[in-house]
Amino acid sequence: MKKVSAGFLLSVLTLAANAQSQDKISPDNNTLLWKISGNGLTKPSYLYGTIHMLCADDATLSDNFKKIIHKVDEVYFEVDLDNLFEMIGVMTKMKMKGDTTLRDLLSEKDYKKVKEYFETKSSMLPFSMLETYKPILALSTVQEGSIECDNTTMMEQVIMQEAKDNDKKIKGLETMSYQAGVLDSIPYKIQAEQLVSYIDNIGKDKSEDKELEDMMKAYKSQDLKKLEELMMKTDMGIGNFTDVLLYNRNRNWVAKLKKLLPDKSLLVAVGAGHLPGEKGVINLLRKEGYTVTPVENKINKAREI
Repeated sequence: MKKVSAGFLLSVLTLAANAQSQDKISPDNNTLLWKISGNGLTKPSYLYGTIHMLCADDATLSDNFKKIIHKVDEVYFEVDLDNLFEMIGVMTKMKMKGDTTLRDLLSEKDYKKVKEYFETKSSMLPFSMLETYKPILALSTVQEGSIECDNTTMMEQVIMQEAKDNDKKIKGLETMSYQAGVLDSIPYKIQAEQLVSYIDNIGKDKSEDKELEDMMKAYKSQDLKKLEELMMKTDMGIGNFTDVLLYNRNRNWVAKLKKLLPDKSLLVAVGAGHLPGEKGVINLLRKEGYTVTPVENKINKAREI
């Protein structure tokens, strides 16, 4: 069985992303930041592509991006990350339905292998709890641990802190419960098999390490085209569910934005994999008559003395 791609796993942390091919994003437009204008809008809004886990030292906002956060009216993420009540409530949605556990989905040999792996690795959650969660979520914690740096963070958290510092209201395009429920569309057994396959290949498959390295490099260089190519390597077992995981969500977001954009200037920050492609957010907004153009987002890090 092919592995699930590094791009998919890093994206599933909030909870899922992928990419599609298209020719509307030029390599010359390397940026994660896009301006939405036209179609009767009196003031522009902005679209930004995030990555849901990266090294903390790389989670930096450009001066131009900070200025945009300062001037917009509200900041939208995929979900409302500032809603503590919802975050607590979604924990139950992370569990598999019907009291299913990994033991029900795997052979005794594979179950023991997964159990030993998590029990020997440091984890925020005990295995007795983790084994009741949807296996893709457990899989994402394995991927997170393979990022080579002392401290990791979510790009969304960095943006949210900047938004809070500027007294901006935080909102979500969809609920966390909806995101967690989306993963029920993928048979738990397929998810569990991907978990076993990934653990089997840790440290053995250098192509996986190279893929993760390339994806991080593409994100840091803001190369959406390259990110798109890397994220298309998702295992076909998961890829069969892209309508639910990606396309339907993109369409839902654009339908919601059509109602929101005329009234306020927004910053919309979603997984970078949602931006490119024929069915990506950029192209869907253009099809609705909006002008979506790249905005310079160069990050100038101070040199250490």
